[in-house]
Amino acid sequence: MLELDLQLASTAPGLPSEADFRRWCELALRQRSADSELTIRLVDEPEGRELNRTWRHKDYATNVLSFPADVPDELLDIPLLGDLVVCAPVVAREAAEQGKALQAHWAHLVIHGCLHLLGYDHIEDAEAEEMETLERELLAELGHPDPYRDDEDQ
Repeated sequence: MLELDLQLASTAPGLPSEADFRRWCELALRQRSADSELTIRLVDEPEGRELNRTWRHKDYATNVLSFPADVPDELLDIPLLGDLVVCAPVVAREAAEQGKALQAHWAHLVIHGCLHLLGYDHIEDAEAEEMETLERELLAELGHPDPYRDDEDQ
């Protein structure tokens, strides 16, 4: 079972519904047999920029930040995965610039963030390929195109 805390701290129009976020998270987390608890916070650029600067030392708002829970199991008896922070205006701008459907881009970034909470990463090429392959498969189940295909292939 998924316990999802959706926090709306963005004034951006056209945000996905809570049902959308739940569907995307459940899809990304279905490989996990345990219950899962996570927070998704939707923010505007000032908060997104501040969080990215504080935690990644990059002075700009980014699309999604993942904060895996770092609590020893023996200290906390809840299935806490962590938090995702999604900067809504950045998601909308990227979708427009990349010629992607907004809903598909939201789905991709939420799935991407959830996979980070599960321990997936894309620093090394082999890890990136594994993570991107899983993202492609999950998005295809939702009927969305490959988010990594080159622009000339679209």
